[in-house]
Amino acid sequence: MGFYARHVLPKVINTACAQRPMSELRARYVPRARGQVLEIGFGTGLNLPHYGVGDAKPASLLALEPAEAIAALAGERLAETRFPVRVVAAGAEEIPAGDAVFDAVVSTWTLCSIGNVYHALRELRRVIKPSGVFVFVEHGASPEPAWLRWQRRLEPAWKLVGGGCHLSRRPDELIRAAGFRVVELDTGYLPGPKFATFTYRGVAVRR
Repeated sequence: MGFYARHVLPKVINTACAQRPMSELRARYVPRARGQVLEIGFGTGLNLPHYGVGDAKPASLLALEPAEAIAALAGERLAETRFPVRVVAAGAEEIPAGDAVFDAVVSTWTLCSIGNVYHALRELRRVIKPSGVFVFVEHGASPEPAWLRWQRRLEPAWKLVGGGCHLSRRPDELIRAAGFRVVELDTGYLPGPKFATFTYRGVAVRR
């Protein structure tokens, strides 16, 4: 891991992903996760304040973040959290958990940067209970052909500066292909450059 990945990228991600429009989506969707919860792409813990209050708090949270330099910035948020959280330096491609153990899985702005996203989503389906929910907020392919062409042009360079982030993935299609049924889906642009701000947010369940 080079200097940029260790010292620059974590701060860039923490600042960029804490913008108000993204926080508003976190506040809308993350509280849907209750019980035994798995979060992939934990990052700097930006979802922690949105996991609900009182009886709506998760019973526990297993937080996966393969980049320890990024997870290290979550210390203050973890200290303020009032439910059990275990942070593990692991990616979603190999989830350290048994089959059908989680009531909910949360992924926010994460599927874009997973190398083998197909395998990761199959792993998510493996560990979620048949009655569980998969809560997701992701960015991806624009529905406008002109902007989608720009996303594909920019993607190779964007991956280098964005920690492997892909601009043109279709999260909803990937989730369905992994054996989930999307039961709720909303899409639209957030403020900012259109090549990076089209979002897919919703809830899926196992088929």
